[in-house]
Amino acid sequence: MKDYKNRLFIDSGIHFGKPCVVGTRIPVENVLELVHEGLPFIKIIEDYYPDLAVEDIKACIEYALDLVHSEDIRADIR
Repeated sequence: MKDYKNRLFIDSGIHFGKPCVVGTRIPVENVLELVHEGLPFIKIIEDYYPDLAVEDIKACIEYALDLVHSEDIRADIR
């Protein structure tokens, strides 16, 4: 089982079914946007989401990587 499955959940009644961090209503997408901006994990926790742990942020990244790995690659993408 993937490690992130214990840290993330999907509920159709929360954020339209987007994946969130367990025990919060924090969408994975929001966490990934902050990672993309180059913020260190500790700054994400201190300045934005004090309810997160470093392991939660890593789970968000692992989830995104898993989605990309399972994508059907199409040659027509430019």
